[in-house]
Amino acid sequence: MALRSYYTNIIIRVCLLVLSSLGIGWLLFSQKSYIGCIFIGFIFTIQVFELIYYLNRTNRKIAFFFDAIRNEDSTLNFPERTGNKSLNELNSSLNKVNELIKVIKFELQEQEQYFKTILEHVSIGILTYNERGVIFLSNTATKKMLNYEHLTHIDQIKKIDQKLYLTLKDLKPGDMRLTSFNNGHDIVQFSLKSTLFKTSQENLQLVTIQDIKNELEAKELESWIKLIRVLTHEIMNTIAPITSLSQTILEYFKNLNGNVPDKKIISNTIKGLEVINERGIGLIGFVESYRKLTRLPQPDKKPVKINELFDRTITLINVESNGQEIKMSSIVDPSDLEIFADGKQISQVLINLVKNSTEALKNVTEGEITLEGKINDYGRPQITVTDNGPGIPQELADKIFIPFYTTKESGSGIGLSLSRQIMQLHGGSLKFKSQKGITSFIITF
Repeated sequence: MALRSYYTNIIIRVCLLVLSSLGIGWLLFSQKSYIGCIFIGFIFTIQVFELIYYLNRTNRKIAFFFDAIRNEDSTLNFPERTGNKSLNELNSSLNKVNELIKVIKFELQEQEQYFKTILEHVSIGILTYNERGVIFLSNTATKKMLNYEHLTHIDQIKKIDQKLYLTLKDLKPGDMRLTSFNNGHDIVQFSLKSTLFKTSQENLQLVTIQDIKNELEAKELESWIKLIRVLTHEIMNTIAPITSLSQTILEYFKNLNGNVPDKKIISNTIKGLEVINERGIGLIGFVESYRKLTRLPQPDKKPVKINELFDRTITLINVESNGQEIKMSSIVDPSDLEIFADGKQISQVLINLVKNSTEALKNVTEGEITLEGKINDYGRPQITVTDNGPGIPQELADKIFIPFYTTKESGSGIGLSLSRQIMQLHGGSLKFKSQKGITSFIITF
C-alpha cells in the first residue's frame, strides 16, 4: 500500500512537470509571452527541486534506517502522523520492521545467554580458537582445570605446561588424545577431543577438555581386579594339583617306617613327579607370557606398505592353516597406502587377529577372512580384519582384551591384550564390532 502511494505521488509530480513544460512551450511559441514563460519556468524549477527532495527524503529515511540497524540502534522510531499519507505508511512499515528486528534480536540475546550459561556450568572444559591460535572462548571449567584465569591465545598454555601445549598444537580435527600435567596442586589426567567448524569469516577449532583422572583410576582398579582374578585362577589351577600330589607322595614315604618302598610306591612317585614337572613347566610358560606382555619394546617406526603387510600375513596363515579351507582376500584403497609403524609389531597384531578368525571359522563352511586397508572418515589409516564366523557372544565382549583370558583349550590369552598394547604404543587403537555372521577387528593409526 505504501509503495503504491509512493508511486502515485511520483506520477503526479512527473505529470505536473510535463504540464509545466507544455505551458512554457505554449506561452513561448504561441503567445510570445516571455513574462509568462519566466513565471511558469520558475514554477517548473520549484517542481523539479520538490521532486528531488521528495525522492531524497525517502532515500535518506531508508538509509538512516539501515544505518541504525548496522549500528544496532533499536530505539529508532519514525513519526506516523506527518500529514503525508504515503510517508505515514512508509514510516509505519519501517517501524514494524524495526519492531520485528528488536524481537529477533532479543530472542537471539536470550539464546546466547542461555548457551553461555550452559557452557559456563558444564564440567567439561571447552576451548575455541582460530588458525592463528587466538582464543574466542574458554569456559570456567577450562580456566579451573588449567589454573589460568585469562586465556587469549594458545601460546599462553606454554606457561602452564609445555607438553600440554605441544599436544594441543598437534591436535587435528577428529583426533582424541590423552595427556597429563601438573596444575600446581595435583597431577591432572586430560582427554582432549578436537572438532573443526566454519563460520562465515574463518575456520575455528573446538577442543573439549575432560578431567578423566577419577575414571582412569576406577578403570585401572577394575582392570587390576580382573587381571588378579585371571592370574589367581591360572596359578591355583597349577598349584592345587602340585600341592595335592606332593602331599600324597610325602605320605607314601612317611608310612614306610624305615622300610624299602615297593614298586607300586616308586611307580606312583615317578608319575606324581612327572605331573609336578609338567605343571611346573606350564607355570613357567605362563610367567614367560606375563613377562612378554609387560616388557614390550617401544616401536621402531618406519614407512610400511599395507599391501606388502597383507601379502606376508596371508602367505604365513596359508602355510599354517593345517588344511583348513578358508578364503582369504585383501583390499587396499588407495593401493599405495602406507603407515608409519613398526612393521614387525603390526605384523604380529595382524597374525594374532587372523589366527583368532581362523579359530572362529573352524566349524564354518565356506569361511572367509577379509583384510581391508583404507583412510577412514577422520583421514587416518585404518586396517580391518573381518570374518564370517559366529560372532563374539555379548557376555564375552568386555573380557576378550583381559590378559590371560581365553576360551581356547590351547590358548595363552595374551594375543588380543598384547595386540591392543602394541596399538597403544603406536598412538592408535584396536576395537571390534561383532554380530551373528560377521566380526570385524578395527586397527586405527
